[in-house]
Amino acid sequence: QVQLVESGGGLVQAGGSLRLACAVSRRTFGAYGWFRQGPGKEREFVAAISASEGSISYHDSVKGRFTISRDSAKNTMYLQMNSLKFEDTAVYYCAAKYGSSIPITDRQYDNWGQGTQVTVSS
Repeated sequence: QVQLVESGGGLVQAGGSLRLACAVSRRTFGAYGWFRQGPGKEREFVAAISASEGSISYHDSVKGRFTISRDSAKNTMYLQMNSLKFEDTAVYYCAAKYGSSIPITDRQYDNWGQGTQVTVSS
């Protein structure tokens, strides 16, 4: 059974940084993504990266602040989050899909982690 396990969430003050990690148990996926769901909100796209790292995409709200990356040797994906804002507060989920395209809609991802809470205090 494929497992995606997130880590690195926590409480941070506005302006601070966190790095989320997503360990993936299978190496056959073609692309990976980060999504988040804030209180009372629908789940939304944050960032995505192809397995080859040739394609990367970000939601406009995180461009210039968040960086997605992947360590193929460790089969782990990361989300470096800098200059965090109160509105970044959410449960963050990592996801993986077959094929190298990096869609921004969650229904196109095949496997999901359990989520990790990120809380930004103002």
